[in-house]
Amino acid sequence: MSCKNRFPFRIGTTSYIIPDDILPNIEYLKHKVDDVELVLFESDEISNLPSPETVSRLKEIGDEHDLTYSIHLPLDVYLGSDDSGLRERSVDKCLRVIELTGELDPSAYVMHAEAGPGIDVNRFTKGEQSEFAMNVRNAIERLLSTVSVQPSEFCIETLNYPLEIIDVVISSLGLAVTLDIGHLELYGYPVREHLERYIKVARVLHVHGIEDGRDHRGLQHMRPETLAMVMQVLLDNHDRKRIFTMEIFSKKDFDASCVELMKYVS
Repeated sequence: MSCKNRFPFRIGTTSYIIPDDILPNIEYLKHKVDDVELVLFESDEISNLPSPETVSRLKEIGDEHDLTYSIHLPLDVYLGSDDSGLRERSVDKCLRVIELTGELDPSAYVMHAEAGPGIDVNRFTKGEQSEFAMNVRNAIERLLSTVSVQPSEFCIETLNYPLEIIDVVISSLGLAVTLDIGHLELYGYPVREHLERYIKVARVLHVHGIEDGRDHRGLQHMRPETLAMVMQVLLDNHDRKRIFTMEIFSKKDFDASCVELMKYVS
């Protein structure tokens, strides 16, 4: 099933819908969606960073099929760490991915602002929250000073802590937001309030269902009232550059999610 060119915003999904590498996934999805989120990672043990040749082929497919790419920067970066060395390495890791994928003219860069592996920002005191926000600011300022990408192309994702902790960083640096609707539901944050507060700067939405306490399931596992709310807000605030990413990881969930979305095609 295809959701391509059916809405006044860009419908996307991840680069891991079929059990194969990035390029076969793009070939599979090029007629089905408007945008693909390239989920990239790099560690000492394993990396899925595409070769320059693969990136060039992705560019060709995108140009031929009106397909854009959003880039999910690596998950194991800690831009809010109080360890300056870890922050530096995290920024460097982001910069490598940005340089590698620049040819694609990405539609957005999705990024996590985290304090460190296993560190829960929700347990921070007010003072520690302020220090965390300052660390995030310092890291992103360094990143922005190194690249030619506009700040509004970097989208801070809603995670398990209140986004308002780093509101001042987002607004003062001119960043955008990735509203992860699945995360909001999973962690008990009000979806409607977040939509009202952030829709103007929400360049990307991550949408996925929850099944048995686990997120990143198909939209058939979303509460219908939540999906209806999200779709109504997007239709009322239509922006052809905004990306609705079904952040799911299987063909079964992709097909079922498209069925749910097509209910909103008039």
